[in-house]
Amino acid sequence: MHPATTPFLAVRELAQRLDDNDSDYDALLEMARDREFVLLGEATHGTQDFYRMRAQITRRLIADGGFDAVAIEGDWPDTWRVNCFVQGEGDADADAALEDFKRFPTWMWRNREMRDFILWLREHNAALSPGERVGVYGLDLYSMYQSADAVIRYLEQVDPEQAAMARARYAALDHVREPQAYGYATAVGARPDAREGVVAQLLQLRADARLHLSQDGLAALDAQFFAQQNAEVVVDAENYYRSMFGRRLNTWNLRDAHMYRTLSTLARYRLQRGGRGRVVVWAHNSHLGDARATESHLRGEWNLGQLVREAVGAKALLVGFSTYTGYVSAASQWDGDVEHKWVRPALHDSYEYLFHSTGLDRFFLPLMGVAAEPLREAMLERAIGVIYLPQTERESHYFWTSLAHQFDALFHLDETSALEPLEAPPHWHRREVPEQAV
Repeated sequence: MHPATTPFLAVRELAQRLDDNDSDYDALLEMARDREFVLLGEATHGTQDFYRMRAQITRRLIADGGFDAVAIEGDWPDTWRVNCFVQGEGDADADAALEDFKRFPTWMWRNREMRDFILWLREHNAALSPGERVGVYGLDLYSMYQSADAVIRYLEQVDPEQAAMARARYAALDHVREPQAYGYATAVGARPDAREGVVAQLLQLRADARLHLSQDGLAALDAQFFAQQNAEVVVDAENYYRSMFGRRLNTWNLRDAHMYRTLSTLARYRLQRGGRGRVVVWAHNSHLGDARATESHLRGEWNLGQLVREAVGAKALLVGFSTYTGYVSAASQWDGDVEHKWVRPALHDSYEYLFHSTGLDRFFLPLMGVAAEPLREAMLERAIGVIYLPQTERESHYFWTSLAHQFDALFHLDETSALEPLEAPPHWHRREVPEQAV
């Protein structure tokens, strides 16, 4: 195959049209055959199609590809409740299992696609032995107080003296129980920080790991792992919130480094409990595409995709998702209400516009090999998180990237639909009208 001379011709040559059935993912499954990690992105945190397709791909990776864990861009204790549900424990229904996702943006995980996926996974696991069951885990670090409470609850069951010590060590966090207020107070010297105590508690849990496994079996192993990872979250979250008000550390890097360490620890743990340690990751493109291919690299930023690639090389598969227009669930400000927003057509110097211009509509695009060389050209790429600000579209939502360096493959959908929250407020059903239709 000769390399195409332009990005347009490269897309036309490489793209595989989607037919909206399971065979759409055959090529990706083949690419994932010998991988340890498959990282599935999303161009927004509120597009129904991305969640639905990630679930379909993940079901096949689990059922046909031998993957045994799913790690999401969610907090560790909130996601653990989901993990208990898919193991056949804890909550009796999926809606209840998702109830701990109370932090903004609640729709990011409390949505219909996520509920349908964990229902499928619970049913899939029911036919397997406990050691073979697939788990769901959270990678994020925002749950400082919930994680501290979880460590104490665990120790109260296995070592009351250590529980009392943990309560004393975590007391320095408790003057407000609001993490950003804690970070500001410690950064300006209004209060001593809790760094020494939370690190000591983590080291104690690591040292006592075998002692706390007073019972045999996976239940005790899982409980200890849950507690130790919560202690890891407290350490990293304390550093993160304290660093928000300093100038020396990049909090983006702290967060993605935490995600990488959690993912690596999770893979080892799954091996320890008798699994394969092969993990599917769900997070935003900005976390999962290799940061070295984007303008964020010039700011000294790295991300999870870069760190995974640097660690395991070709054992990782990085997959992006993009859209040209449609609708998205997003807020207009932090902690704002979810809205049913119209996604403006992509800017002309973007990859999304390039894909639209091919007329292919919906396709899978492998980005490896000589034929993909033209797609290493620097172009704009859109990223919509939990906030969408169309009035500042270029400044708020676009960055420069070399796509074929950023991802190994990509799914493009020309027009997409908004993710529906489980408890959609009445105003969400009144979707924004496109400008040309006004």
